[in-house]
Amino acid sequence: MQKMLNVQRGKVCLGQQPVILKGVNFGGWLMMEGYIMHARNIAVQVFKKGFQKHLGEGALEDFERSFNSTFIQDSDFKNVAAMGFNCIRLPFHYRLIEKAPHQFDQNGLKLLDKAVNLAKQNGLWVILDLHAVVGAQNHDWHSDSLGPAGFWKKKSYEDRMVELWGFLADHFKNEPAVAGYDVLNEAVLADTKLLNHFYHRVIKRIRAVDLRHMIFIEGSRWAQDLECLDQFDDDNIVLSIHFYEAADFVFNLVPQQKYPQNRPGIYSRSRIKEVMDKHLKVAKRHKTPVYVGEFGVNSRGGLYGEDRWLRDVLAIFKSYGFHWTYWTYKAIKNAQHPDGLYSYYENPPWVNRGGVLTGWENYHLHWSLLKDKIVASWKTEHFRRNECVWNELKRALAKR
Repeated sequence: MQKMLNVQRGKVCLGQQPVILKGVNFGGWLMMEGYIMHARNIAVQVFKKGFQKHLGEGALEDFERSFNSTFIQDSDFKNVAAMGFNCIRLPFHYRLIEKAPHQFDQNGLKLLDKAVNLAKQNGLWVILDLHAVVGAQNHDWHSDSLGPAGFWKKKSYEDRMVELWGFLADHFKNEPAVAGYDVLNEAVLADTKLLNHFYHRVIKRIRAVDLRHMIFIEGSRWAQDLECLDQFDDDNIVLSIHFYEAADFVFNLVPQQKYPQNRPGIYSRSRIKEVMDKHLKVAKRHKTPVYVGEFGVNSRGGLYGEDRWLRDVLAIFKSYGFHWTYWTYKAIKNAQHPDGLYSYYENPPWVNRGGVLTGWENYHLHWSLLKDKIVASWKTEHFRRNECVWNELKRALAKR
């Protein structure tokens, strides 16, 4: 039987050897997001319904096939491994797998299988991340929400997602290239009893078919609140946090702010450490490792200290033994929100940075005539590596 990553004495290990997971997110691929495609941050279902309204169901199916096969390719897995990362967090939409309530789509499963197999071929682990659930687990675009967090309103929604994880865990139970299951991305809700109830059910369902894989658990408030979590009766749990603080600086929401600054709302290294201390304290109480599933910064070439922010964050992760995956691998260059390690800088008609409709909301105007060029533009070979970001990630990868 092949060895799998698991938690031993509060550490992630392969056999008896401790392992630190260091990787990237393949964000925007199997769960599309507006800003990654240089558009407004609207729910992906709104974009797809609009595209289909203009061009028809067949064109939408053609678009989805083209995007899924092009935005991330075999060469991207090879590239991630060549740069020295050892894992990929793979966000996916529940609709990729659930064709209808309690019915699962083999075509979507084939995409996950292909990703896992490519990771295995390149010596990488994959963390499967359920990024959007039925009804939406928060009110943001990145859960495909139309406004409310409706997942918490219906037991039938919870039942469906519990069964989805049971299906996936049974499918991947013997796959060592899967590091584990990040069962719910960035929940936001006032009554965290509902969140813990869901986690207890999911853990029980997964363990009914899969006793070996790690289960990654995120707290409420966009994976920033670990204090709300129960002590789970499972010794193969990893607590997961996300870190985008301070948002005005990290997302470039307030232009020309600089890091570090010791005033309210602007972080210094000592302030970052204070936040991580709180997470570490909870993890020690739970006797679990900490995994930073998402962190990232909008890069302005290092002019405002983004490189130093990233250097400080990564150094603190190292000193605390935290695992991490950078958000995100690639994105069309935007002035706000976290950059890709690779960015697309060109401004063809389907990007249209100076227009009213930009990015994916623009696609229906050009798909019929410019499809081949649009699809080609999604390939990473047309993106440029963000050296400001890469230099800091490379520094962290070099430190063992």
